[in-house]
Amino acid sequence: MDVEKPQIVNTEEEDKLWREFKKTRSAALRDRLIRQYIPLVKYVAGKVNAGLPPSIEYDDLVGFGQFGLLDAIAKYDPDKGVKFKTYAVTRIRGAIFDEMRQLDWVPRSVRQKSREIEDTISGLESKLGRPATDSEIAKEMNISEDEYQQTIMKVSGTSVLSLNDVWYSGDDSDNLSIGDSIEAPTSLNPDVQIEREEIRKVIIDAINELPEKEKMVIVLYYHEDLTFKEIGQVLDVSESRISQLHTKANLRLRAKLTNFRKGII
Repeated sequence: MDVEKPQIVNTEEEDKLWREFKKTRSAALRDRLIRQYIPLVKYVAGKVNAGLPPSIEYDDLVGFGQFGLLDAIAKYDPDKGVKFKTYAVTRIRGAIFDEMRQLDWVPRSVRQKSREIEDTISGLESKLGRPATDSEIAKEMNISEDEYQQTIMKVSGTSVLSLNDVWYSGDDSDNLSIGDSIEAPTSLNPDVQIEREEIRKVIIDAINELPEKEKMVIVLYYHEDLTFKEIGQVLDVSESRISQLHTKANLRLRAKLTNFRKGII
């Protein structure tokens, strides 16, 4: 489905609204904020849904995302200098992913295959000291490159959830977005803050080491907030090809983080 970006503009009036809500915690102001930002939930749900199989209902994703919006409204602090939209998108997306994890919707065979590819990339790139090519990964798995590409396509529908795990820090649903931290470091205890900074550095380094097209997809999808269809138009390739590149980048990033947690890098 096509996903239209909500036109939400931060105005002086909106800033006053947030500060008044922070001060009073008025139920009426809270309801007003919910109505104002519900299009953001629909946008994020639609964007996530675009990469999922037909069995996943868009309306369910919207329902999951509403919990994230409520959480974002409750915890947002306008004094930290972060736009609410930026803050809320991470919370909404995280709420959707958390609910989907609990549903355990990914077939076991697909999950196993995804893990197999990730483990192969992890071992291979640790040994090579550079990103492995498709042919090298396929050879290491004892399959042809065509079979490897077909496997990637099967895994593609689950990749958006996996990439969220890459920047999930494990601290009360606190997420690390690519190259940026949504919440101020003062909100974390020192040990978590140090780990968070280390994970962020690993992710940024891993993104910079991605093959150029994979890096472009990651930047355009997560930083520029484009859909797969829009990225395909930018790079002049099909939407399915973008999904494939997104999955490959995702698996490389997960492999890198796995090596980090094992102390290999």
